[in-house]
Amino acid sequence: MAISKIRKISSWTLIATTVISVIIVAIFLLGGDNPPLHGKMWYPKQLDLLMFWMYAIFGFTLLILLFFGLASFVDNLKTNPKKAFSGVLVVIGFAALFGITYALGDATPIEKLGNSDATIEYNVPFWLKTVDMIIFSIYAMFTLVLGAVIWGSVKNIFNK
Repeated sequence: MAISKIRKISSWTLIATTVISVIIVAIFLLGGDNPPLHGKMWYPKQLDLLMFWMYAIFGFTLLILLFFGLASFVDNLKTNPKKAFSGVLVVIGFAALFGITYALGDATPIEKLGNSDATIEYNVPFWLKTVDMIIFSIYAMFTLVLGAVIWGSVKNIFNK
């Protein structure tokens, strides 16, 4: 009974999120354009709607992730403390990854961006290092996932 209820809730949530996302993307793509900003930059009328929807989905996902992660930690702490602290090690690993990749980021302002109000606000060391952190973290996680897939395949071949 509980499995079917969980499956129903997750299925309806996925369907609702997908339908809303498709509608918002259609509104974004078919909603028309604003006049060019400062005579140079084109941008769609419904860009704000799309951005707010992405922020809402991202924020909701983070809240649910934190809630279930904390609930799992508390539950595992009662039954198997060793397993609970292995989950904490994953969080520490991500913090270390983000810290290292932030430190590797380049803070040199980009000259070719120009000095418009739209670009100068983000052409500062904090944002430049943050963007580098995100890019380097994606590279590192992709490499780890690829390595895990290859390792799992090789391990399966030798175990047969």
